Amino acid sequence: MWLTPAQDRLFLEGATERRRFLDRLVFAAEPTHASHASTYERAMRERLRLLTDETPPDPAWLDALEAQAARAGAALASGRARTVQALAAEIEARRDGPFPRARLSLSGEWGEPAPDAEARLLSALKAARPRDAAAGRALSGPHRTDLVVIHHEKDRPAAEGSTGEQKALVLNLVLAQAARLSRAKSDPNPILLLDEVAAHLDSDRRAALFDEIVALGLQAFLTGVDRALFQGLKGRAQGVRVDASALEPVMD
Repeated sequence: MWLTPAQDRLFLEGATERRRFLDRLVFAAEPTHASHASTYERAMRERLRLLTDETPPDPAWLDALEAQAARAGAALASGRARTVQALAAEIEARRDGPFPRARLSLSGEWGEPAPDAEARLLSALKAARPRDAAAGRALSGPHRTDLVVIHHEKDRPAAEGSTGEQKALVLNLVLAQAARLSRAKSDPNPILLLDEVAAHLDSDRRAALFDEIVALGLQAFLTGVDRALFQGLKGRAQGVRVDASALEPVMD
């Protein structure tokens, strides 16, 4: 699991980046999620090609592609919903922590788990053929879902928060994910890679982050350009300075 400065704009970017972020969280606990995503994307891509390039499109081939997309899409949506629910519960359990709480949800009609999701998606794809052909893109399906994050204490969208607040919200998501995965007895513990994570945190939150990482007992790599930001880890971590492809110990 990783957090880099590029993810500081997670709440400001388009929905595609948030879906990718969420799908990585799902995949960490449910490895089959990646195959569901690739199957769905491939079937939808082929379906759109038939709708826009073939006149008239082969209905039997469309039926086959839509059936495949519906099966994979329903599994894709279900995996996302389970992960959001699990993360929401983990964040709620950590409500007294130093980081702002995020209220999580999924937008759109495919954001909630439903036993008839496959049948509904199949019906929706069939009905949308003329509209999707005219638009040149599929206008309905799990690929339109967005991860919605609300700053709980301020009851405002994460995108409206300060840079520090957004960083802390994403960090809390990553820590919640690490905590829940670390309790999965059948899987190996995750490894945390946190790049420049301390730069936008105040001293209290920085200290709390270090305490939490140590308490989780996970292998973690933290990188940064200001050695002073990591003084709170002295005696609890191994520190090195990287220069000219060489490592120099700087912290016991």
